[in-house]
Amino acid sequence: MDYNEIPAYSPKDFKSDQYVRWCPGCGDHAVLNSLHKAMAQLGIKPCETAVISGIGCSSRLPYYMNTYGFHTIHGRGSAIASGLKIANPELSVWQITGDGDCLAIGGNHFIHIIRRNLNVKILLLNNKIYGLTKGQYSPTSDKGFVSKSSPYGTVEEPFRPGELTIGARGNFFARTIDVDLKMSVDMMVEAGKHKGAAVVEILQNCVIFNDNIYDSVLNKEVKDDKTIFLKHGEPMIFGKNKDKGLVLDGFDLKVVTIGKNGITEKDILVHDATCADNILHYKLATMGGDLPLALGVIRAYSSPTYEEELEKQIKEVQAKRPARTLKEYLLSGETWEVK
Repeated sequence: MDYNEIPAYSPKDFKSDQYVRWCPGCGDHAVLNSLHKAMAQLGIKPCETAVISGIGCSSRLPYYMNTYGFHTIHGRGSAIASGLKIANPELSVWQITGDGDCLAIGGNHFIHIIRRNLNVKILLLNNKIYGLTKGQYSPTSDKGFVSKSSPYGTVEEPFRPGELTIGARGNFFARTIDVDLKMSVDMMVEAGKHKGAAVVEILQNCVIFNDNIYDSVLNKEVKDDKTIFLKHGEPMIFGKNKDKGLVLDGFDLKVVTIGKNGITEKDILVHDATCADNILHYKLATMGGDLPLALGVIRAYSSPTYEEELEKQIKEVQAKRPARTLKEYLLSGETWEVK
């Protein structure tokens, strides 16, 4: 659609009449609020939108949307969303999922919807825990994490959604924070405008089973120095005093201080979210430790979508073959007559 001619919608146009049933203080409330606002900004009609989910706390979200919706089965949201988009390419399809739903039993469907580049928007709420089933560790829980299902600490390495998305040949990956509504709305709008599979990882807090899991990087006392908000075409600068930046040291990213050792702003890497090469995007998406956590749109490369290629193929085949009746199809190829 032409986003310069957006119909007038407000967030309330996308709200259903259902009572919202999540724990008080849950990050799901903020995500729902952001999604209502993002859809209003995108201007796609509610009757031309579908929200698909699997199983989990976040997967209740379709009930609270005044759009088409489908609360499906565990891990199969990507498969249902794929079928819906192929059957009706004009429909705006959004998948709401969590780290347990999407990256465990649903992991296979998740990587293939990305690989195929179906024009589906995937909001992946990552609270690093199974909340609905009462506190077991999830595929994104840190190694050593103590939970009801890992009382002595997990012994496995976690999935990193950005790494998995880009490794599956994903063309769009963004990261935001549940309680930062402006950032979340902006990231959802960017995902909505992107042509192709778009994954937005939302760092979400579970106040009951995994409270303050991101506090080490998102606490207001350290956030400015522990995170970096990436903007396409702008230098990768961060820090409380905006005096830190990212440069390449060989093949690795490195934090430098502007004004020290002859470093100027011109030495800082400029973010290019749209380049085809995903190596730097991969490095940005997986930063941690001494490097800041990347927020914002990390990758936004455009390429043909699955449904476009499928429709093109169908038309090409139809053009080469004359129209046939069902009887002609049934009697074509190898046939046998049994007497």
